[in-house]
Amino acid sequence: MTRSEELFAQACTVMPGGVSSPVRAFGRVGGAPVFAASGRGSRITDVDGRQYLDLVNSWGPLIAGYSHPAIVAAVQAEVARATSFGAPCEVELRLAQRVVERMAGAIERIRFTCSGTEAVMTAARIARGATGRPLLVKFVGCYHGHADSFLVAAGSGVASLGLPDSPGVPSEIAADTLTVPYGRLDLVERVFAERGDEIAAVVTESVPANMGVIVPPEGFNKGLYEIAHRHGALMIQDEVLAGFRVSPTGGWGLQGRLEGWTPDLFTFGKVIGGGMPLAAVGGRAELMDRLAPVGPIYQAGTLSGNPAACAAGLATLELMDEDAYQKLYDIADRVSGIVSAALTREGVAHRLNKVTSLFSFFLTDEPVVDFASASRQDHEAFARFFHVALDEGVWLPPSGFEAWFCSTAITDDDLEHLERAMAVAARAAAAGGS
Repeated sequence: MTRSEELFAQACTVMPGGVSSPVRAFGRVGGAPVFAASGRGSRITDVDGRQYLDLVNSWGPLIAGYSHPAIVAAVQAEVARATSFGAPCEVELRLAQRVVERMAGAIERIRFTCSGTEAVMTAARIARGATGRPLLVKFVGCYHGHADSFLVAAGSGVASLGLPDSPGVPSEIAADTLTVPYGRLDLVERVFAERGDEIAAVVTESVPANMGVIVPPEGFNKGLYEIAHRHGALMIQDEVLAGFRVSPTGGWGLQGRLEGWTPDLFTFGKVIGGGMPLAAVGGRAELMDRLAPVGPIYQAGTLSGNPAACAAGLATLELMDEDAYQKLYDIADRVSGIVSAALTREGVAHRLNKVTSLFSFFLTDEPVVDFASASRQDHEAFARFFHVALDEGVWLPPSGFEAWFCSTAITDDDLEHLERAMAVAARAAAAGGS
């Protein structure tokens, strides 16, 4: 038994499923999860001393890799002063200023939270408070955290009253969320035609990445903005995954900034905290100033704007200049190209969905455009692919429904390692049950 297996067995006695977040349990691929011990640059080391090229990077925050000296130094300096104040601090202000500046006029105010769930929950509360309306519209397969309003599955028909997707979510709360298949502006139009005077906001990921990466159809996000505004509703753009990763200004920078439209509210996470627990909601002043203590909409958090987390986020954004983004895009191109070439050589049907540095592989021969098509991928083949890749020293997301994340720390030697590993893993994916 490996040390990871021993620790997992112990963890299962004191933690539900042995983990603090479900996907870590390897439920989609089987087996016991690997316990991490340390990380440096592009590599993560487990408790058994095995080292892996990491293409998860803590699910996206570590865009500059593990233990970057500038980020470590920034965090250490803050922790040496205090781990928390429960009071305003300068590094919190500096990060807020940097984000507002970086978003090029798209936001005027920002409020920090500890998680993306909190950020989206707060955005929804602002939208409901500002409009006086109860309903939200979201898309099947888009994940916006585990708040009750967003753990909702599609019902029968075009867009039904929501049904709880998890026990513990009251049906009365779920009924305030309407779900629509992703990419269907025609169905969004129909929902707003029927219930528009009750809808506070439409909520969408700028680049959906929680059913695997889905490339937004041309004009889709712009269409959502226009439909919502036509009916007096708001648009909330979830940039928790894509923000400051797919571009210096996130998914909005690839679309809205160029097309001349701006969501009413944004949510950020992952990269904004540089690997520390930090997220944020931001938008124009007229909406954000409805939050207490300026306005009547309440939101609070003892550890929100934590100085160490803000220091990590600020250092990360300072590292990610134009040259760093170009390097990241080039690395993502090479990584995805190596994987695709290996699968192609072995005759493994696959689809690569990619937006700059954010991508997913689906083991299927049909286009993947929404949750339904993502669900038809070959999960068993992916499980074989995943485990052999892990055996070969490459850490992949343990589900075909997840995004892959590169960092600027990946080297040419890493890419040579990846080529060798993917050749073996692709053969396993092609092998079937043999």
